[in-house]
Amino acid sequence: MAVQVTTVTTQGSSAWTTGLCDCCSDMGTCCCGFWCFPCMQCQTASQHGWCFCMPLLDPLACFAVSCCLRQSIRERHGIHGSCCDDCLTVWCCYPCAWCQMSRELKNRGHTSTTVVTQQVLRA
Repeated sequence: MAVQVTTVTTQGSSAWTTGLCDCCSDMGTCCCGFWCFPCMQCQTASQHGWCFCMPLLDPLACFAVSCCLRQSIRERHGIHGSCCDDCLTVWCCYPCAWCQMSRELKNRGHTSTTVVTQQVLRA
């Protein structure tokens, strides 16, 4: 007898919940980013399930950590875009990109739904 487990995760919308320059939509995130940017970065990475100190490596890795985190957030939540878009956004507007990622995780929270089904296969 074998058991087959299927996990299906459904995602929310396919766009960022806030724009790149929508700081006024969440003043808390904006203020945290302005007054203590490294703290906001570490908190955002941690909320996504990454090691909280990863963003501190960003300057040494030519902003690769930010690009990878942004791509991971997009993929997890089914947001349209590309690796090229992520890198351009990070390179052109680094603080705004981080604020947007922080707002996204805050807005989405636990909006994805996971359904687990089990099927017993008999020989």
